[in-house]
Amino acid sequence: MTEPFQTFAALHVPGNPLILFNVWDAGSAIAAERAGAKAIATGSASVAMAHGMKDGENLSINEALANAQRIAGAVHLPVTVDFEGGYAIDPDGVGANLARLAATGAIGCNFEDQVVGGDGLHPVNAQARRIAAARAAVGADFFINARTDIFLKAKRETHDAAMIDSAIARAHAYAEAGASGFFVPGLGDLALLERVCRASPLPVNFMAYPGAPSATEVAGAGVARISHGPFPYYLAIEAFETAARAAFGTSAAA
Repeated sequence: MTEPFQTFAALHVPGNPLILFNVWDAGSAIAAERAGAKAIATGSASVAMAHGMKDGENLSINEALANAQRIAGAVHLPVTVDFEGGYAIDPDGVGANLARLAATGAIGCNFEDQVVGGDGLHPVNAQARRIAAARAAVGADFFINARTDIFLKAKRETHDAAMIDSAIARAHAYAEAGASGFFVPGLGDLALLERVCRASPLPVNFMAYPGAPSATEVAGAGVARISHGPFPYYLAIEAFETAARAAFGTSAAA
């Protein structure tokens, strides 16, 4: 491996997780760097909302890539980009698009297994082929954080052992296909999270959310990476609107 790929990969330590406070543009990336970030990660929802759009690849790939390039050029830290479903279904398309992302200066990405704009998840074998194509396109060092949407597609109270078994099977298949990490957004039960961390051959990424277990608790479960998804963007916009209402002398909408 070479820098900064090696630096980024080495930050994934089970029990001492990398903290990623997700950004959406070059300005927020610079702020995160000033605040002490060890690496920079975008959130696709945040990037989309900052452009006045909804999440789900509604932002064009050209706009997403241009934004990634601006972020990578604005900071001195490794940058990983939430690239949703790779803006393609077929493996060849995924590979071509991931190669374009790598050319922006990003050293990694999130790559999810839900059918963007459709229903459900890609079958595990199909998603493994997509990951393998991505790996072939970006080389050995690029950090592909393989995200499963199993837990986002189901209410938290329905998360159970069978879903954990399905997630673990995907972790193994994705690792064999060349993934670097395994992302389980939506999973908040510490006992279930610990099962995933113990069984996964890849470092596990937890997404923090309001009311979630603390960073210390999820670190104890064996998590190697904690990201914050769209929630930093929500905080920033709320602070901006509060300040704007103070300036305008208006009250919050009912």
